[in-house]
Amino acid sequence: MAKRKPTPEAAREALILDIAQRRFFIETLETRNRDRLDFHDVAVWAIRDALEEAFEAGRSTGTGAATQP
Repeated sequence: MAKRKPTPEAAREALILDIAQRRFFIETLETRNRDRLDFHDVAVWAIRDALEEAFEAGRSTGTGAATQP
């Protein structure tokens, strides 16, 4: 059985979740309607690192989305 290539949207969501899990140790990005599950204390340097990683990932895919001010 042939595997289907994930859609660009699914690939993007998977990358965002992967960054959140590795950088912030967040299990899911789904809203769970519990403050202790939906809000996280995160260091500013961790936010910066995650944003830089996401920016570079976008740039490497050539989407051009990060070029807008």
